[in-house]
Amino acid sequence: MFENLSDKLDRAFKVLKGQGSITEINVAETMKEIRKALLDADVNYKTAKTFTDDVRTKAMGENVLTSISPGQLLTKLMNDELTELMGGTTAELDLKASPTIILIAGLNGAGKTTFTGKLANYLKTQKGKKPLLVADDIYRPAAIDQLEVLGQQIGVPVYANRESKDPVAIALEGIAQAKRDGNNVVIIDTAGRLAIDEAMMQEIERVKAATKPQEILFVVDSMTGQDAVNTAKVFNDRLDFTGVVLTKLDGDTRGGAALSIKSVVNKPIKFIGTGEKMEALDVFHPDRMASRILGMGDVVSLVERAQQQFDEKEAAELQKKIRKNKFDFNDFYSQIQQIKKMGNMKDLMGMIPGVGKMMKDVEVSDDAFKGIEAIIQSMTPKEKENPDLINQSRRQRIAKGSGSDLQEVNRLMKQFDDMKKVMKQMSNPAAMASMMRRMPKQ
Repeated sequence: MFENLSDKLDRAFKVLKGQGSITEINVAETMKEIRKALLDADVNYKTAKTFTDDVRTKAMGENVLTSISPGQLLTKLMNDELTELMGGTTAELDLKASPTIILIAGLNGAGKTTFTGKLANYLKTQKGKKPLLVADDIYRPAAIDQLEVLGQQIGVPVYANRESKDPVAIALEGIAQAKRDGNNVVIIDTAGRLAIDEAMMQEIERVKAATKPQEILFVVDSMTGQDAVNTAKVFNDRLDFTGVVLTKLDGDTRGGAALSIKSVVNKPIKFIGTGEKMEALDVFHPDRMASRILGMGDVVSLVERAQQQFDEKEAAELQKKIRKNKFDFNDFYSQIQQIKKMGNMKDLMGMIPGVGKMMKDVEVSDDAFKGIEAIIQSMTPKEKENPDLINQSRRQRIAKGSGSDLQEVNRLMKQFDDMKKVMKQMSNPAAMASMMRRMPKQ
């Protein structure tokens, strides 16, 4: 996410490395590089210029503290300004009304229907809501089918009327059904439309007028960069939407839309899509995104993602097993599945401070666990429950059955044994205290 921009900003800061103070000359040189990096990322020119002018003004006259370098001070100023540029604070959905009406708008191919499913899943699992999806795209033949498949996948009902050609009537029928069935959120998936298509723009204005939504979310494909921002402005002039959703941020995006859109349309980014899975949706936090762009990681979001997959009952059982040294390959496999649900592996690594830069040229496949899973699945139920049974001949059989070689199986067995030892120590306070005492003093 924003890998190229992060790399270019990092190079720009090197101008100040080793300098004893911030001067007009070295700041001007650094700002020139930063502006160039932003423009290369497809940031709006006016936004890029205003941004670098503001950072320069704040940098000039700042005394460099004895504990930090000019580069670090400028990074702090950049972090603060990037946070403000992207909205400053996190913008929550207005969910007070019952039912809350949420209208989804955007261009064809921006990922509206997929986002509609993700949003319903988020509201159901994270906010305890009971959503209803309304299939209001009467033009794309597969739109209703796609929404119904997503609804089934996440366990959320879908209202559809395949006979009607009136999107206003369909939307109102969906709201009426939600009231009858006790659904407290209605998410209306509208057809993709171009801003230049006057008839289609009038149509969505009529849907808005009839449904009186509390939220209108404009879905933008972030890979379209500056075009996305220009389109958002035209739509906002007509719909006055309440927030923006940036999709496909896991792709080869340059970051221009995320950095420009708030300053151009003055509406907050509320969500970002980071993958195809229904769980791959994050609330947008400007401060955390600024930290990630500057290569400082995002530990808070990483912990939150872990907690979303965290089952307290399962964790308590696991802790008991670890204390009794009963952690087995069934537990190990279960932990892998939870990690996979957290999202794209390279994206997760980018949330760890410093790791993002180290991994920038490394390809990390989402199939990173595939080999390990194949080895575990080739074990018998008894072997999974009691790893000590796995002798040399069993290892050879497992290697053959999983399509791997004996060396890979041996490596996994050693890693598993090492992990068990560490987990056993971490679950024993006395052992942990003893280990801490043995550590060399600084």
